Amino acid sequence: MEFVGFGQAGVKVSRIALGLGLRGQHDEAAAERLVRRALDGGVNLFDCANVYGLGDDRAFAGRSEEILGRALRGRRDDVVITSKVHSPVGSGPNDRGSSRYHVMREVERSLGRLGTDRIDVYLLHGFDPDTPLDEQFRALDDLVRQGKVRYVGVCNYQAWQVCRALWVQDRINAAPLIVVQNPYSLLNRAIESELFPLVRTLGLGLMAYSPLGVGLLSGAYAGAQPPPTAPHPLVRERLQQVGQGPAAGLVAVVRQVAEQSGATMAQVALRWVLGHSEVTVAISGADTEEQLVENLGAFEAPLPAEAAARLDAASNGLSLRV
Repeated sequence: MEFVGFGQAGVKVSRIALGLGLRGQHDEAAAERLVRRALDGGVNLFDCANVYGLGDDRAFAGRSEEILGRALRGRRDDVVITSKVHSPVGSGPNDRGSSRYHVMREVERSLGRLGTDRIDVYLLHGFDPDTPLDEQFRALDDLVRQGKVRYVGVCNYQAWQVCRALWVQDRINAAPLIVVQNPYSLLNRAIESELFPLVRTLGLGLMAYSPLGVGLLSGAYAGAQPPPTAPHPLVRERLQQVGQGPAAGLVAVVRQVAEQSGATMAQVALRWVLGHSEVTVAISGADTEEQLVENLGAFEAPLPAEAAARLDAASNGLSLRV
């Protein structure tokens, strides 16, 4: 496993994180074994959120934090945990967003589910245009000062929103964000034009989620079509949206590169993502131990320059929402 600094922060993290979305996993015991297998494989970064659960049942929202907390008992001080706040957790008017009310309430709930006294990196899960940024980032800074959060970050922000957040944090003398988490894969290269130059210039960390394009680049599907038993309605919907045209052609190229290099499609796609210096961490969304082991094998499958060039050409201009 490779370890790198998280942006300009001194903490070191594994270049592959385990994401606890668990959309294709319905067994809590198996999910706990998955976390422990990641630890054994050298992973020290675990990405969670207050809305992550098991499978596609919203009733399980928050369950993944409980699973992670149980699996890490006795090893909490060896790992870096991220969690998130912003997404809807209920139907009430204050059950979503990044208001001080919501942030302060949800961090306590997450800490309780995780069974810990701090979250290492706490991220706003999305941009909230309805709450003043001063309020949002003062709340996060208060959590840092209280010791309940050690670092802060944002997810799904555009480059201009990241700049605005950093400006506000500087103006109010708040702890600056150290990392941005956005989707990035061969199927979705949208962040290259503006966010890549930003993180290079400012030294921010970048966590790439969905590096396998919700599984389309994993080789789990025949061609580019989802099977009738696709694991999650959202995954199935997105796979149907990208099952034709340039995306289908890209999948074919990834398969060819994998066959020629003796790697799997997932390893090729992950290695391509990790080959970009702007990317600090790629988040593995593995639901099973077998998938995780395959993803960790990306470090054993170097991507030749010629293969990378073929993938660049086949994916050029793609910015699909996967």
